[in-house]
Amino acid sequence: MKFRQWAIALLLMAAALFGTVVQAHPHDNSDIVQPTLSSAKLTVEPLAKGVYGLVASTDFPAEDPNIAICNGGIVVGSDGVLVIDPFQNEALASLMFETVASFTDQPIRYVLNTHYHFDHSGGNASAAALEYPIIGRGPIREFMLERNLEQDPNAAPPTVVVSGASDLWLGDRQVQLLEFDGHSGGTDLVAYVPDVDVLIAGDLLFHQRIPFLGDGQIRGWQATLEQLVADYSTATVLPGHGPVSDSSAFTALKGYLEALESWAVDWQTQGISQAEALETPLPDAYGDYLFQGLFPGNLEVAYQQITLGQADAAAIQRYQAQSPDLKAL
Repeated sequence: MKFRQWAIALLLMAAALFGTVVQAHPHDNSDIVQPTLSSAKLTVEPLAKGVYGLVASTDFPAEDPNIAICNGGIVVGSDGVLVIDPFQNEALASLMFETVASFTDQPIRYVLNTHYHFDHSGGNASAAALEYPIIGRGPIREFMLERNLEQDPNAAPPTVVVSGASDLWLGDRQVQLLEFDGHSGGTDLVAYVPDVDVLIAGDLLFHQRIPFLGDGQIRGWQATLEQLVADYSTATVLPGHGPVSDSSAFTALKGYLEALESWAVDWQTQGISQAEALETPLPDAYGDYLFQGLFPGNLEVAYQQITLGQADAAAIQRYQAQSPDLKAL
């Protein structure tokens, strides 16, 4: 019952929040007050020479549609710029492009979506209007057009879809695009800048945030995090949500997912019902994390995937049933 009440409350918040987004960002947005970095609650974090993070600090859901939910990345090369995850609407994407212009005279060559979720791709329409190629992975076009329309009826899916490892060259700067799985149904990409050892991880990393598991796979995500620790042990890491960190943040998130798995195995052993499982309190170790409203949903995912062993079909059904604000992550 408590979980149902939580879900209904979030649905009402979503209707207010994302209804405002759609209404406040028609294609003719001449009357809209454009956000600033300060009003969007974004901080510019230099990650290395020519590599920047725009780091969001809000809890979830945000109290205003023009407050950024996720982090964005900017990679400047000798012959162009890569922009990563242009936020949840066109106004915030435009702010990101203006921020690029404050760093360099180089043109934006590409926009990358690290996955399809709306808070990372809702700004694509602004990129499309400027004819920037938008890059994504796997079924990202289908997912955006099928699953994001409630939040983004004018979705602009990627125009370049990659498969396998790919390289972008911004003049003399290489950016490696690499596929990993666990968070978003086969659309997750990371961007690695090898000359400065910076990894932009998208939502494969929630740092000091409760993660969104709505269409993720707990055990598969754990394996990915272990691989990321091995492959990028010395990297500076920009997560999809939360402050800049290093590979220790992958280990911390893996520990959280392992805790979910352990509880779910215990529920199975003890014959605990889902309703009882959803009463599990958030451990004190995560008491200072943001996005705590996602914790009951994480418990439900753990119960369905591990206690009941219904990983694949249940993930799709859960996502389709999510309230719009949860789908944003």
